[in-house]
Amino acid sequence: MADKQTFTLDGREIETAAGRSIMEAADEAGIYIPRLCTMKGQKTLGSCRVCTVLVNGRPQASCTQPATPGIVVESDTEALNEARRGIVEMLFVDGNHFCMFCEKSGDCELQALAYRLGIAAPQLPYRYPAGDVDATHPDILVDRNRCILCGRCVTASVAADGKHVFDFIGRGSDRRIGVDSRGRLADTDLTSADRAVEVCPVGAILRKRTAFATPVGRRAYDAGPIGSDIERKEARR
Repeated sequence: MADKQTFTLDGREIETAAGRSIMEAADEAGIYIPRLCTMKGQKTLGSCRVCTVLVNGRPQASCTQPATPGIVVESDTEALNEARRGIVEMLFVDGNHFCMFCEKSGDCELQALAYRLGIAAPQLPYRYPAGDVDATHPDILVDRNRCILCGRCVTASVAADGKHVFDFIGRGSDRRIGVDSRGRLADTDLTSADRAVEVCPVGAILRKRTAFATPVGRRAYDAGPIGSDIERKEARR
């Protein structure tokens, strides 16, 4: 069909609709490519680079790179997975992530991805940055110690909520998520029902009075590793 095109992913021929990204085509085929900043239903930023693949031998972000006809894509290689481990490990040591005390444990995509990639504990030295916590809002708190600057909340606040509560401020190692007020979350029009609160992959944006409400065994990644929902598509074929 004219609107279908074929490319190769890890030696497998993949047919997909025109206009799909490599990641979207892989998801449809039941092949999981690790990712952190990308989320289904949201505009793709391509900021984390965890989803990097080789396209005809050249590194590309699979969340933004189109699945064009005839390309040869490599994803599940030891070299690429080692690079992903490096990125995930740096995200851990660049923030203050203490999984055993975090309300997001078991539901955290960074934690789950580390387990999937075989990271039991980071080997790099921790930076221990002085991230601030904003708990001024009656229903939501922001803990910048855990923020990985994925940008999901920025995108969701604009595109889904029709607001502009969150945005990036600063540059380089000083970059952080700011809010559209004089710095206090309480002075924004953010609500607990907003999509921007829901999309955080880690424990940086949390609803108050919900900590540890889901018992162990029922959390998102207790039954299977991250990406299992995508890989189940292939198992059903």
